[in-house]
Amino acid sequence: MTTPKTILARILFLLYLGAIALLCFMHVDKLPDVQKFIFGIPTDKIVHFGMFLPFPILAYLAYDHLTNKLSHAILFALATMFIGLAIAYITEYVQGTLPYRSMEMADFKADALAICISSVFVFIVDATHLPVRKK
Repeated sequence: MTTPKTILARILFLLYLGAIALLCFMHVDKLPDVQKFIFGIPTDKIVHFGMFLPFPILAYLAYDHLTNKLSHAILFALATMFIGLAIAYITEYVQGTLPYRSMEMADFKADALAICISSVFVFIVDATHLPVRKK
């Protein structure tokens, strides 16, 4: 049975994916200029990191309901991580085909770092809520 909370989480996840697509494929020449670096890190990379950090968390809220085995928690975290990495790579690849965007592997690296960190966080949360077996 799907609860209203799960439905809301899935709608939020779909809206998030739509926002990612919009941010990755829109014309950026109409955006205002911002400072090039924040604490010595290119602003563009911080934006990419921030865009993909929520992916595993929202996927977890939408599709995982606190697994009851450690192996399931590991598989869910890995699957979420690899799906997120695939989406991040596809967005960069498509940007490379657009005449007004470019493909940058440094952007993919920022996306991948965010996805990996967030996937580890999701795994820790999921694993710490596993039922304790009595001996």
